[in-house]
Amino acid sequence: MNQIITIDNIKDIVCGGKPIESDQLPWQEIEKSYVFLKDFAKDKIIYGINTGFGPMAQWRVDDQSLKGLQYNIIRSHSTGAGEALPDDFVKSAMVVRLSQLAQGYSGVHPDTLRLLIEMINNDILPFIPRHGSVGASGDLVQLAHMALCMLGEGKVHYHGEWRDTSGVFAELGIKPLEIHIREGLSLVNGTSVMTGIGIVNQFAAEKLLDWAVLSSVWMNEVAASYDDFMAEPLQQVRRHPGQIEIARRMRELAKGSQLLSSRQHVLYDESHRDVKVFKHKVQAYYSLRCVPQILGPILEVVENSRRVLEEELNCASDNPIVDPESQNVYHGGNFHGDYTSLEQDKLKIAMVRLTMTAERQLNYLFHDRINGILPPFLNLGTLGLNYGMQACQFTATSTTAESQTLAMPNYVHSIPNNNDNQDIVSMGTNTALLCKQVLDNAFQVMAIHMVALAQASDCLNIVNKLSPATRKEYDAIRRIIGTRVEDVPFYDELREVEGHLRYY
Repeated sequence: MNQIITIDNIKDIVCGGKPIESDQLPWQEIEKSYVFLKDFAKDKIIYGINTGFGPMAQWRVDDQSLKGLQYNIIRSHSTGAGEALPDDFVKSAMVVRLSQLAQGYSGVHPDTLRLLIEMINNDILPFIPRHGSVGASGDLVQLAHMALCMLGEGKVHYHGEWRDTSGVFAELGIKPLEIHIREGLSLVNGTSVMTGIGIVNQFAAEKLLDWAVLSSVWMNEVAASYDDFMAEPLQQVRRHPGQIEIARRMRELAKGSQLLSSRQHVLYDESHRDVKVFKHKVQAYYSLRCVPQILGPILEVVENSRRVLEEELNCASDNPIVDPESQNVYHGGNFHGDYTSLEQDKLKIAMVRLTMTAERQLNYLFHDRINGILPPFLNLGTLGLNYGMQACQFTATSTTAESQTLAMPNYVHSIPNNNDNQDIVSMGTNTALLCKQVLDNAFQVMAIHMVALAQASDCLNIVNKLSPATRKEYDAIRRIIGTRVEDVPFYDELREVEGHLRYY
């Protein structure tokens, strides 16, 4: 199998606008697959070439209708509902489809891939509705909408406007898709939409995890925690690589901090001999002290998600599989979306846990009877008259609660359909979209948390003692929103902070 495109390539293409270079595709293998299928299919019964689709596979299709069969599956399956998927999801899905077909196991004509490249590089993004996929045979309905636009039909998002595909193609001199053998089935049959969404989700999850690690270091600086909770020997005896790595990252980010305490200097010497009650907590709350143990498994989920998505990006996910090497066409279920669906559920659950941790850290900052060092709700105004960040907690808590509801695995929600031909399905695209909502929620909670950490740093007058890494983030937050004393709305600034966390 060819690793034609990586997840990081997709980031460059989708987020950075980098064009796909045609010469990075294995055109010889693509052509070889097409030529083999063209010859192989002449005197054989092959699903979706000279039979109907799904439960209709028992009916043979006459030779004079074979091209019409391929057009029919595209047009008949363009039945999605709901709002259009965001541009980044659509473009990512298109790149995934390109990579999967370019593996050379689909038997499509090379011109099919050339057209996809033209559309991607010109940001001609098909209307793909939110609802329609059960995730096996892949994303039939949503991929049909993509294929419909390749026919020069339907509508596309081009330069910020919804336009008829035919008009955009005519304007750019683009020739619509021509059916040769099985282009219709190959374009609609596969996991490209769920995987495309999952890859964009992956970028967000990785960024959120980075912020969670940094904000947790900052939290422990504010609390003047003992630094041994990050100690390497402590992590090593637990063995888990995620925990070890999170602690390593925290130690790196904490370098240069003047705020973390040393247990050896405070509690392991003779100065505590006559102390009966310690004002400073001997051990911090779990949301501060157990960060490596909480974020460690999240890191491992995120890393495994990337591995699975990378494999899905560079696989052949349609059916049947055309294999010139063994001179055979194999019928099976490579379109089934369980790999992506399960990983998106795991990622979704992990991101809910990350959000819950941020919300609990936020509660520590706001709750003066718990932290013992900060004014209620980080209120720098007149207590009773002013309210500080009190209402921000309502938003963070309610948003976290919604994510907890969404944490229920969607992978287990198979419903038979298609005359029970599809008797167990992945619901992978639904899962990826639910994961996207959890990620959006997490950014909103993290934005409030970062503003609160900046406010707490001002309350304690510790800004100049922060580590260089957390000080850099303090400065970034303060460029968006200043220290708050009086009660004024700041929802616009919170939105700006959220954008900073997403794209910084």
